[in-house]
This record gives sequence, C-alpha cells and structure tokens, in this order.
Amino acid sequence: MIQAGDLRRGMKIEFKGEPYEVIEAQHVKMQQRAPIMRVKIKSLKTGRVIDETFSAGDKIELPQLEEKEMQYLYSQGNEYVFMDMETYEQVSINEEALGEAKKFIKENMNVHVLYYKGQPITVEPPMFVELRVVETEPPFKGDTASGGTKPAILETGATIKVPFHIVEGDIIKVDTRTGEYVERIK
Repeated sequence: MIQAGDLRRGMKIEFKGEPYEVIEAQHVKMQQRAPIMRVKIKSLKTGRVIDETFSAGDKIELPQLEEKEMQYLYSQGNEYVFMDMETYEQVSINEEALGEAKKFIKENMNVHVLYYKGQPITVEPPMFVELRVVETEPPFKGDTASGGTKPAILETGATIKVPFHIVEGDIIKVDTRTGEYVERIK
C-alpha cells in the first residue's frame, strides 16, 4: 500500500477492485484544509479514463501485476495467440484486450503482456516498430520532403500519416505510443 500523496505518473494502482494506471497526478494544497491529490487514471482492462480525488493521506492498494515477454504467433478470428518466451506455453488474448496495440504487432514480434490476477489484460508492443507500407498515393512532381503528409496503410492494417516522399513497399519506423511516422528505413 502507498499513500495517495506519493502517486506519480505511470504508477499502477488498484481502485475499486480494478487495475489502473496514473496518467496525471496533481498535489493540491487548499487553504485551511488537508491537501488532496487530483488524479486522472486509466483502466488497464477497459482503457476508460476517469478523474478521481484522494486525500493526501489515503492508503491506496497496489495491484498484483505480472509482466511477461511473449511472442505474437498468429490471429484466429478475434483471438490473438501469444507464446510465453520462458515456458513456451501458448495463450489466446481477446482483440479487446489488445486495444491500439493490434495496429502495430506482426507475426513473430516480441511484446510485453501484463497479467492481473493470472489473466492477461493488456499487450504492449515495442516503443518503435518497423512496418512495410502496402498502400499510399504515389508522389507527385513538386511534392517536397518537408511540409505535408498523406495517409498510408501499413502491413498490419493501420493507417497513419506519412510524408509525401514515402511510396508503397517502403519500410518505415513508427512510434507505437503515438501512432506517428518516425523515419524511413533504408
């Protein structure tokens, strides 16, 4: 257990029996009252974000989380199959638990799977991934490398904005936290 006054961005807590991640934490001192913590927390199960207020002295539970490195093998319907890198055990994870991560994972990619009370709840891909552009508009004469962007569909089905000079077949680096183009891989 920790005190609410010790909450920081990125910490994982248990609130009303569910695991949450602290997105924002603000310590507020009020005149002639006890200080409070205003926090914005995101559910690790549903992705829903809520605002909460705690007294600075409130005790907050820490969730029983376990992170495992796993390899993405294949998808079957709306289930994604991962293999534990230590035990070689295969686990199916529902498409909902993947959330935005499904846009950036491809077969044989290593990811981190977060378990809560023995159940997989979220999948975290690497911070940067290299993916092939499978569909985008061709470049036109006069397009410059600096300036605008155009939509591109990647091999995983994700659509992101890329600079005009990117063509089909290029391999690009994508930031999985923001879903933004980083650079073209030579």
